[in-house]
Amino acid sequence: MKRVTVLGATGSVGTSTLDLIERNPHAFEVVALTANCDVEKLAAAAIRTRARCAVVADEKCLPALQERLAGSGVEAMGGAHSVCDVARMGADWTMAAIVGSAGLKPVMAALEAGGTVALANKESLVSAGEVMMAAARAHGATLLPVDSEHNAVFQCLDRTAPRGVRRIILTASGGPFRATPKEAMRDITPAQAVAHPNWSMGAKISVDSATMMNKGLELIEAFHLFPVAAEQLAVLVHRQSVVHSMVEYVDGSVLAQLGTPDMRTPIAYALAWPERMETLCPPLDLATVGKLEFENPDLDRFPALALAMEALKAGGARPAILNAANEVAVAAFLAGRIGFLEIAAISADTLSRYDPAAPETLDAVLAIDAEARLYAAERVKDCVA
Repeated sequence: MKRVTVLGATGSVGTSTLDLIERNPHAFEVVALTANCDVEKLAAAAIRTRARCAVVADEKCLPALQERLAGSGVEAMGGAHSVCDVARMGADWTMAAIVGSAGLKPVMAALEAGGTVALANKESLVSAGEVMMAAARAHGATLLPVDSEHNAVFQCLDRTAPRGVRRIILTASGGPFRATPKEAMRDITPAQAVAHPNWSMGAKISVDSATMMNKGLELIEAFHLFPVAAEQLAVLVHRQSVVHSMVEYVDGSVLAQLGTPDMRTPIAYALAWPERMETLCPPLDLATVGKLEFENPDLDRFPALALAMEALKAGGARPAILNAANEVAVAAFLAGRIGFLEIAAISADTLSRYDPAAPETLDAVLAIDAEARLYAAERVKDCVA
């Protein structure tokens, strides 16, 4: 049996992962499940899967978790340090699905344990790509991408002949405002922004998709995951979300991975790798789809994507600053404190005012992240005022 740990078990990716695990109970042994503070959902999942332990990152929620798990045989733990502790427990396979910078230390802990880490936490490679990849190499860890785009590239990429690759093309749905005039975007509400037309995702990533920041962050991730230069990465808008990404080779061949827009497909690929496992995802019916459409992204209407492209080229601390500022701005937007267009504006402003040296350790990355958040928060206050 493969021993598995799910970091972020109550989010959309974590829930999909557990769905696959629970459908194959004889193939997997659950070591640990973690959540921030969703006690009911975490406890129920831990009991169903007979997990060895369950952890809430918010230590104030520990008494409630202990009460809910009393008599179940599942150990209850609390605090951010405990999340890192279970990430080091030596699972064969760890799903890293904690959203935001809170996932950085647990991902590093899982990499240091030397197992296989299925990465759904964008911030790990966006903010600390060099540091994380160095840790993976040093500890012999295997890093598998779970984002549908990177997972698609992973399936199509010939790693034995990287010089044969001309481009990696990440596809983007364009989000709910792909055809919305820029002037109309000023009045977009959080409810509209989280209503993604193709994918079922959490609020933060849905807003990132709506601004296309998500695709920019994915470019930075791809730079660290795959053996290509920044200029070999491109984005193509594909509204149907059927082609999840493509690899173009120097001989003119283009290999693409296609499928219905269901996160269980890339998760299953990572969970069973190097084999494949069956899922209940509906089969792709191209005759019903009818046609596949592609277009170049509009960087004027989606400046967040342009910011990410610039941060990728600049390197150093720029991606970490961009990610931190975007997180602050998205949270403010979801709270109704700023407008939709101000998300990218706050990120740009933070990048213009803060430019530290490139981080060489995870602690340095976290320090840059914290400082960038202060700059972004100041700008949020200006917008509110």
